[in-house]
Amino acid sequence: MRPQREIPRIETERLLLTLPPEEEASRMLAYFEENREHLERWSPTPHALFYTEKFWRERLAQARAEFQQDQSMKLVLRERKRSEGSVVGVCNFSNFVRGPFQACYLGYSLGQRFEGRGLMMEALRASIDYVFERLRLHRIMANYIPTNERSGRLLDRLGFVREGYARDYLLIDGRWQDHILTSLTNSRLKPEDVRS
Repeated sequence: MRPQREIPRIETERLLLTLPPEEEASRMLAYFEENREHLERWSPTPHALFYTEKFWRERLAQARAEFQQDQSMKLVLRERKRSEGSVVGVCNFSNFVRGPFQACYLGYSLGQRFEGRGLMMEALRASIDYVFERLRLHRIMANYIPTNERSGRLLDRLGFVREGYARDYLLIDGRWQDHILTSLTNSRLKPEDVRS
């Protein structure tokens, strides 16, 4: 049996990023309720129970289990000076594939009232370092809807490279939408350091 991994606690100048316990379901629900309209156009149609505390209790427990099983790292962002306060955003590294690929997908969202302050850039720089250095992944893939120019600029500044254009890629906001495909690779990961 694999030993339990330490739950990430990533601190930046202004943020704390971690995988919160189930008891914080009400804070997650409040974040998504507050930003419902703001995030809808960039998101898949939510599960029928998405806006319930029960759903978020289960989702947070699942996120911790997936981290222990080396499947994902779904981080929640909070202001560092108010770490017990409201959720600022999320950044999810999901669908880990080991072997010769050593890759994952990145998805993220930021509360509308926190936009324009560079917080997601700060969060992603720190969490990408964690994924590359601690989790030893080689490739992070992030895809975005072409009209989401803010997300495109953020990924460009982080060094993600545009690799393609996928038509009707994901069902978002009730319709199939094209996506720009990007990735960032870990040039420091040596072949001998790769996990099977």
